[in-house]
Amino acid sequence: MPVVIARLIPAPGKTQEVLDVYRELAPLVHQEPGCRLFALHTDGKDVFIVEHWLTPEDFQAHLASSNLQRIRDATKPLLTAPSEIWPVESVSLGDPGKGVIP
Repeated sequence: MPVVIARLIPAPGKTQEVLDVYRELAPLVHQEPGCRLFALHTDGKDVFIVEHWLTPEDFQAHLASSNLQRIRDATKPLLTAPSEIWPVESVSLGDPGKGVIP
């Protein structure tokens, strides 16, 4: 079950515009097969996305989706660099309901 963390670095003053793109298009991603989590976070400057997909095939389909292409097209002029993407594996610890993305 793939977990992906991405970091987007908006150009100065463009963070809100990046968030607005995701607010508009994230509901479409949420409807994609296998999407268990697609959540945005920000520190006020950069934007971080935490994704959880049911299978590697679902994640690969997301990468090829028109939804992601629309997001890329809309955010590319707002970013200072390509997105940093880290596929990671959950490490279970402590309370299984709180210590791991299932």
